[in-house]
Amino acid sequence: MAVGTRSGSGYPEDGGPGADGRTGDAEPPAVERGSDSVTAETDGTAARSGADGDGPWTPGPKPQHEAPDPDGTAEAAAHQDGGAGEPDGKKPAKKQRPFWKELPMLIGIALILALIIKTFLVQAFSIPSDSMQDTLQRGDRVLVDKLTPWFGATPERGEVVVFHDPGGWLPEAHVEENFLQTALSFIGLMPSANEKDLIKRVIAVGGDTVECKKGGKIRVNGTALDESSYIYPGNTPCDDKPFGPLKVPKGKLWVMGDHRQDSLDSRYHQNQPGDGFVPEKQVVGRAIVKAWPVNRWGTLPVPETFDQEGVQSRALSAAPGAAGLAGAVPLVLWRRRRARPQQQSRAAAQSASHEG
Repeated sequence: MAVGTRSGSGYPEDGGPGADGRTGDAEPPAVERGSDSVTAETDGTAARSGADGDGPWTPGPKPQHEAPDPDGTAEAAAHQDGGAGEPDGKKPAKKQRPFWKELPMLIGIALILALIIKTFLVQAFSIPSDSMQDTLQRGDRVLVDKLTPWFGATPERGEVVVFHDPGGWLPEAHVEENFLQTALSFIGLMPSANEKDLIKRVIAVGGDTVECKKGGKIRVNGTALDESSYIYPGNTPCDDKPFGPLKVPKGKLWVMGDHRQDSLDSRYHQNQPGDGFVPEKQVVGRAIVKAWPVNRWGTLPVPETFDQEGVQSRALSAAPGAAGLAGAVPLVLWRRRRARPQQQSRAAAQSASHEG
């Protein structure tokens, strides 16, 4: 049983030296025990109490008592120096800001990210009509890739693209929107009721020749397209509005809907400015994914019929010419540079002969 001490003198609380001044009659002083374990000394032997008669009893180390601090000056000084007096040396933890104070900042960051994504990466569009059935149904949401055009990519045959109204394709109508609707549509979280965007499939690009006779198939550069994989069941390629042959101007597109008998596409705008062609600069981007509803999720790949060699013949035939031109220019420049010193030396020789 541990017994406390009064002044650290080593004597019991109620005891002292004997009446005759000897200490032999007094009880040995009590020692405070931190635990029941035995502490090993440096020489590997345990401390002994002297009770076995091997030597005098040696008291343990006296406890170190801190000096009293009645006025609290030491504690105040410890706080003033940044908590250096604390055993662990750590500063008090910083108080966390309430969530309601951080909420406006989080909303602001989210809106800025949404605006960046809508402007440079992808944007969601809702399908308002049946002109692209069965590929797209009314009410579907598609994600449009807006990133690749920033790197110079142009629409290709067979891609489904969203584009601004070239002029006169959609009826003139203006719907009044409140401030909230305008703000949400600006950052891309809500479609604008006044946006004049259309979605169609690219059939031919600049430089192509496209045509379609009644009862026949669409031909691009003289090659017939097999449209069975995407045209609406029961529709004909162009029986309701045959056209062509037409040469697509450079930088323009010829577009058509997959529901041919319910699509006011390029065929129906040939008598308007632009002759039914869509400028590439009016293209917002390529529709790549059906994102909503979930049960209709899927990608929008380019049909294999557009990979036919005959359809690509224009690009293939132009490639050798461009490569030949690119190779011929350096060769001509090299020959002219090589011939220049010879002409100069010949002129110098002729001048010398005349002087002689």
